[in-house]
Amino acid sequence: GPSNSEGAGKVSLLKKVPALKDGDFTLAECTAILLYLSRKYNTPDHWYPSDIQKRAQVDEYLSWHHANIRANAPKTMWIKVLIPLFTGQPLPSEKLQEVMEGLSSSLKQFEERFLQDKAFIVGSEISLADLVAIVELMQPVGVGCDIFEDRPRLREWRRRVEDAVGKELFFQAHEMILNIKELSNIQIDPQLKEQLAPVLMKMLK
Repeated sequence: GPSNSEGAGKVSLLKKVPALKDGDFTLAECTAILLYLSRKYNTPDHWYPSDIQKRAQVDEYLSWHHANIRANAPKTMWIKVLIPLFTGQPLPSEKLQEVMEGLSSSLKQFEERFLQDKAFIVGSEISLADLVAIVELMQPVGVGCDIFEDRPRLREWRRRVEDAVGKELFFQAHEMILNIKELSNIQIDPQLKEQLAPVLMKMLK
């Protein structure tokens, strides 16, 4: 999302995080960063397959992801933690219900169109598509909305992703998200509140 920090502005002309600085080269947008790193460091083929059709399937999911999973899953965190933290006011429960309904629809498509009866999104091995999906889907979990509980197919997919990444690394990577509710106890600088509250509200629309 947008960042008001001077450092982010130097790395990304869009003033957004995440952003990558590799020597004199800078890059914004998480998907572009993941693809760049996978190519630069010649990661194992399953992450971004050399097979043209499997690679196209990864690309297809990444394109779909932004307007569907990403359009809904992070909003649970904004509604339950971030916006109340910066505005001092809880949002109506109807707002969360609306987001959860949109997310439920996206998860149904995710299971039926992309996951189907496969172990991972692109067959029998984990790929960048699974990595991008799981990071987004852990955000509702972090604020107490367990989207995996009543979805056995999705739950088993998550377990396979955990095993493929390694459970220790998986939970280390999601530690901040899973403990996001602890932010409710911190004190926010009033000037920062004034700057970020309207930005967060705008992102929720």
